Amino acid sequence: MLKTAPLPNMCLSEWDQDYSHKVSVLIPCKNEECAIRKVIEDFRQQLPNAEIIVCDNNSTDNTSNIARSAGAIVLQEIRAGKGNAIRKLFSASSRDICIMVDGDATYSSKDVHKLIQPVLLGQADMVVGRRVTPQQELDAAYRKGHQFGNQLFTTAMSKMLKYPLGDVFSGYRAMSRRFVKSFPCLSAGFEIETELTVHALDLGLTLYEIDSVYGVRTDGSASKLNTLRDGSRIALVLMHLYAQIRPVRFYGTIAAILAVCSLLLGLPIIVHFIETGLVPKLPTAILASAMMLMSGLFSGCGLILDSISRGRKEVKRLIYLSV
Repeated sequence: MLKTAPLPNMCLSEWDQDYSHKVSVLIPCKNEECAIRKVIEDFRQQLPNAEIIVCDNNSTDNTSNIARSAGAIVLQEIRAGKGNAIRKLFSASSRDICIMVDGDATYSSKDVHKLIQPVLLGQADMVVGRRVTPQQELDAAYRKGHQFGNQLFTTAMSKMLKYPLGDVFSGYRAMSRRFVKSFPCLSAGFEIETELTVHALDLGLTLYEIDSVYGVRTDGSASKLNTLRDGSRIALVLMHLYAQIRPVRFYGTIAAILAVCSLLLGLPIIVHFIETGLVPKLPTAILASAMMLMSGLFSGCGLILDSISRGRKEVKRLIYLSV
């Protein structure tokens, strides 16, 4: 279930000084010269001793120079895609807690303490900032397609993974070092958030979602997300990841559908053969037989891949525990 945790009984400034030196703020961005300085300065104000790393994902504007002048460590990633930028940031991070946040100034830096605290206290390995936008700013913050897609994928993932999720695409997350260092990061684009969530649930790690204010973009900043292109990529990645972590259920469902279709086509032919000794509609009989054979093959694939998936999960779990 989704959880929140109260802040300890200490003043906010004392809490900041106590842990900000343990935090890495990781900011993937592309062409965010209008917003990146504000993002860095806002998080520096909240976490004065944090390590702030910006990964410039092949920008064509002055993002890198502005980020560097604002005091951030700047990395370059020429391969396009948010996932590629996150992979480089995760490799460069050296602190106990990692904050992943977009460089478009849509996420509130003031909410970072709510995200960090459960990770710092060992209550969670990943805390997601569930985006909450005032009703009057909703249309400006989200395009209609994004609102529908986010709700659709969140509902689908909740049912597929048997875990109540509120916002699977939030780019605002706090993660423990052991989570970051055990995460394979195979996605190249905006499907990275989906992979992060699946990784956490596959290993049985504790995942929290905490409400966080999500606002409109800074003037001059534009979304890089394409609703149809990136939505289809996310759907394919989600299906691929589900086949990896739940192979028996995934391939078993396909096998069951094929078996039912085979019986629907073949039973009348079998009954007719028993009554008359003749096989009518020979092509249909061959098709029904082939579908039943395919059903058996899919069932076997599911069982074999389940053993492989279990081995992969054990390896990832051991890596997680070794950090």
